[in-house]
Order: sequence, then C-alpha cells, then structure tokens
Amino acid sequence: MSTTPLELTTLVDDLPGIGAGQGDAFRQLGIRCLADLILHLPSRYERSQQHACIADLDALVGDNTETPDLAAVVGEIASVRPGFGRKGKVEAILEDDSGQLQMVFFNQPWISKRLQPGRRIRASGRPGRFSGRLQLVNPRFEPANEESLEETTDRLLPVYPASESLPSSRIRQAIEANIIDAAKLLEDHLPDSYRDQRELLTLAEAYRMIHQPDGSEDVQRARHRLAFDELLLLQLGVMMKRHHRRDTLSAPALPFDEERHRRILARFPFSLTMAQQRVVSEIGQDLTLEIPMNRLLQGDVGSGKTVVALYAMLMAIADGRQAAMMAPTEILAEQHHSAIRDMLADSRVRIEVLTASCSTAHRRKIEAGLADGEIDIIIGTHALLSESIQFQDLAVVVIDEQHRFGVQQRALLRSRRDDEHQVPHQLVMTATPIPRTLSLTIFGDLEVSVIDERPPGRSPVITRFVRGEESRRVYQHLHDRVRDGQQGFVVVPVIDASDHGLTDVHTHRDRLLASTLEGCSVEVMHGRLDAAARDDVMNRFRNREIDVLVSTTVIEVGIDIPNATTIIIEQADRFGLAQLHQLRGRVGRGDYQGLCVLISDPVTEDGLARLEAVAETEDGFRIAEKDLELRGPGELFGARQSGLAPFRVARLPDDLQWLLLARQDAAAWIEADPWLSEPRHALLRKRLLKAHGSALGLGDVA
Repeated sequence: MSTTPLELTTLVDDLPGIGAGQGDAFRQLGIRCLADLILHLPSRYERSQQHACIADLDALVGDNTETPDLAAVVGEIASVRPGFGRKGKVEAILEDDSGQLQMVFFNQPWISKRLQPGRRIRASGRPGRFSGRLQLVNPRFEPANEESLEETTDRLLPVYPASESLPSSRIRQAIEANIIDAAKLLEDHLPDSYRDQRELLTLAEAYRMIHQPDGSEDVQRARHRLAFDELLLLQLGVMMKRHHRRDTLSAPALPFDEERHRRILARFPFSLTMAQQRVVSEIGQDLTLEIPMNRLLQGDVGSGKTVVALYAMLMAIADGRQAAMMAPTEILAEQHHSAIRDMLADSRVRIEVLTASCSTAHRRKIEAGLADGEIDIIIGTHALLSESIQFQDLAVVVIDEQHRFGVQQRALLRSRRDDEHQVPHQLVMTATPIPRTLSLTIFGDLEVSVIDERPPGRSPVITRFVRGEESRRVYQHLHDRVRDGQQGFVVVPVIDASDHGLTDVHTHRDRLLASTLEGCSVEVMHGRLDAAARDDVMNRFRNREIDVLVSTTVIEVGIDIPNATTIIIEQADRFGLAQLHQLRGRVGRGDYQGLCVLISDPVTEDGLARLEAVAETEDGFRIAEKDLELRGPGELFGARQSGLAPFRVARLPDDLQWLLLARQDAAAWIEADPWLSEPRHALLRKRLLKAHGSALGLGDVA
C-alpha cells in the first residue's frame, strides 16, 4: 500500500480497503483508479437489517409491514445438498444457537464447492418462507468476521454492478474506505450562485450521499444533482454547437419563388400530402437563409420523406449548385438512386450513385464529375466520406437514417467548400420516430419537421403475434397469398447456422421449400451478398420472378415493393421495437392489405412487451416511447454509435422536466459566454469537452 497522498488518479492497487491481488478484478469492471471507483454508482438500494440471531428473523418474516428487503445473519453451515446438471439447485442449512434457515441457490451448481459444512459465514438476501420454513434464495455470503457482527441495523445498502470475482459487497467496502477522502478531492464545476438558485448539492456532497445515504431522501437529492449535471453538460454542448452554426458558419442562400416551386412539383408523379407540403415549406424557408439549415425530418415508414428530400436537393440544382444524399447501406443507396432517377428521367439533372462496391474506374469518373460540376446529385454510402471526394459547389446534403452515422462523419460531408466557414445546408431524416426527450438530447442541435400523414392509398398493416407452434398455419396463409399473385418477406435473425438456436436464412429457405412453400420461388437476401448479386435478387423480386424473399434485417429500410403484402418475422423477440416497426413498413405499400406476423416464443417479459406493443399500434411515436421505456436512451437511435456518453444517472423520459430546465439554463449560459471562455467557466468547459467534445464535434467549435 502506497503512503503517498490520495489523488483521483491513484491506482486501485494503491487504495485503502483493496487487498493485494484484487486490482485485476476491479479493472475488469472498468475501475482503474480512485475516480473510476467513485464513478461506479449503485444500481439500486436494499434496506438491510442485521439480526442478532436466526430466531429473530424467523419471528419477523411474515409481517408484511416489517419484513426487510435484505436481511443478514451470521451462522455456521450445517449441511449442503449439491445440485446436479447445469441448472442444478443447491440447498444448504445455516444455523446458529437460536435456530436454522435454508439457503437455496438456483442455476449455480458450482456454488456447492464454496459451502463446506462447519464454515462460519455472513449470509444476506431477501427473506421469505417456503413450506413454512425460513429461507434465503440466492443469498450473497462471505466469511464472517468481527465487522460482520458489528454491522449497524436498518441500513440503506447500495448494490453495485458486480462480477463473479468481485461481488457488490466487496465493491461497497472499497468505496466506504475511500469515499470521504475522495469527496474532498472533487472540485465543483458549477458556481455556488447557480447551485443555490437550483437547490443543487455540491459535487462532493452528491457523491458521498449516493454512496452512503442515511435514507431515501439522500439518494433522491444526490441523484438530482448528478442527473441534472449530465443533462446540463449535454445541453451546454448542444447550445454551443448551435451558436457556432448560427453565428460563425454560413451557407448559400437559395432562391425560393413560386415559379421554381411549381417546376419542382411538376417532377413528382403524384401530389404532395398536406404534411409533405408543410414540411417542404419549412425546408424551403430554411434554404433561403445564409444560416446553415440543420433540420431533422421525421416521418414514419412510407410517409414520403424521399420526395421531400429530393425537393430540397432540386432547390440547390435550380440555383446551379450540387446536392448529395448519404445512406447507411448500399441497398438503401441503390434504392434511392433508382427511385430518384425514375422521377427525374426526362430532366437534365445528372445523378450518380457511389458505393464501396463501385469499380476504381467508375469511382474516378464520379470524383472528376463532382469536382468539375458535371454531376448534380450524388447518392452514396460512407464512400462519400473519402477525402478524394471534392465538390465544385455543394449546397445541400441529405443524410438518411442519420442516427447510423456519427456526428464527425456527418461533419465530413459539411466541409467540402474552400471557405471553412461556408458549409452546405443539411437535412437529416429518419423513419425511426424519436420521442421528444431524445430529440432534445441526441439531436438537440437540429430543428425538427414531422411528416405525420399517410400517403393516399396506403392502408394500415394488420399485425399479429403468434407462437411458434402456429407457424405452419402462418406460412400456409403466405402460400395462399402467393398463389393469388402477391409476394412476401420472411425475416430471420442471422445469415449462418450456429449452435445458438437462431434461425438462419439458408436453412430456413430450404425448410420452407420442402414444406409449406413447395413450388414457390424463394430466394435469400443478406448483407454479405455483393452488389451485383443483391441487384439481381432485388430486380427479380421487383419483377415478380421471386415469390418470397428470406432475408436478414438488410431489408429494414428503403425497400419498396408494392406487390409485397406479407412479412413474417421469425424469432421476433430478438429484434428491437423500432426495428420491428421498420420491418413492418416493408409491406402495405400497394393496393392489397398488408400483413405482418411476429412469430416468437419470448422467454423474457421485455421480449413479450415489445411484441405486444408492435401488435397493438402502428403509431411509430407510441412505439418509440415504449422502446425508450423498455431499453433506455443508450440503446436507441444510435446513441452509442453517435459517440455520446450514455447517461449514468439521468433517466428519460422520467427526467423530462429536468431536461427542459437544463436546456433553458444552457441556452442562457451560452448566450452570455458562447465558448465558456471566461476564467470562472474553465473547469466547466474542460468537463464539457471531455464528456461530449468528440461526439458533438466541439473541438473546432470551441
């Protein structure tokens, strides 16, 4: 143990309360130093009572008003009955001078090796009764010592994310040994006056109280400070980014008049819905300004976002400039290229597509065409981000399914002009409905437009959730639809067969051809097919030469086959809510009623809840809110891909009011000090850049 003064950077091996050789176990949990240790926050709390004897606990259990969440007793192991098999149940009897209780361990057969009769332990768990006998189920236990016997009663104990080699109790001991000294080292980045105004604890108080609460009120006050901190830092970054765009950058102001509006609309083979007209107007007004447009276009599956995006690009072309559209997959890029090329078939607009599959010669031709202005619209994937791609005069960038691209990747497409302060207008769009709480966080620097109207002729898709035992009947119905001239999709989780019990494309295709879809034309589609093979399959499917396409989620977005009326999703509980909603949008695009069937035997409550939510509603925003509730913001809409640090304490949508207040305060803060350059804000700026600088692209901004 080192005798040097503690610092937040002191390695775990040198901290009080951490024994020799335990450092590796802490590091496996991401805890490398003192700062990491105190940032390792409790996942929940248990009210614990240390009982003098087993008889006291036995007398207490059964009174619902008094039974503790967690009880701890000290005793000697009297007997052990080991379990057998991978899920064998282990039973042990713990006794003291006053009585006995039963400890039961499920799915942990190995634990019998650690429970030798005669060993004295401290066991803690949720007390209950089974067949009249006092019982602890899956209790935690440790060797009994003097500290075990002196444990204070009725404590609120933090429970930490742990591992098999490092239990929560061990982490708690390490934190208790260090939290007081660590708190003294914490410098607060929020001014005293601001904390007083918002009734926030100091950073030191918040961390001490969240680790060592005297009661639930301490937990709430500590959580308030730490959650608000997370929300405020993110909003400060969002507002700094917005200020930079509005006050430092400029974009070409594109003319917008009735004549150009009429000529652009004449390119479309159908009339715009009222919602599309409203959004076109919002975008058109943005494009007339020198303030760079940074707008998020939300529209449910099949709502007509591509037409709106094309309108924005044609405004640039009408002014003699260029436009680009970036999609996350080659299939989607090729689909956009085909659809837009058809709409512009009799125009002079020059349009090309660029993906990683393009030949070197084709790529060089496109690079030359973009540089000299011969190409008006380029549609592509990440291939557009290459440094070799240079535009003559890029005015509008459209990014589809933008949550799949990081902020830095999007910025690369915005920096193709000679003047570093001149950037293209940017329209980002998604078919994944985004709850308001997330639109203020991950996408907080974007204005938002919503297409909330279904195009004429689109009927709602009927959605059914069935168990695996009913699958034959489902496929027979698909066969009947195919016989009537319709087509269908079958979506499975994986490409290749494995030992994990997941349905793969090839095995499932063969199984269907040998049973319910015998005589039908069934092909496979997945992400490992090369561009030529994908094009061949999709063209034959579009031309009705293929009846059923067995695919992975590669068809999730952008595939438009009006004659495809049925989509069957195997092992549907393996997919996220938003993903299921997107997949459902592949059907119901033509004259026939769309049908989506979710086949699954879910083994978790969350899995069942997802399937029921999709079956109950077609409202993408309700589905998105449910997804946020079930999975949290860190898992949704590319929050992790975007690079944003996940919230450790803040909970959305529960903390919406705090988010709105943080947004309001951040706007005022950045208005007064746009780059947080005042000396009193130095620490705040440092922590903001550390938390979100990379994800929000604040390095150049700040």
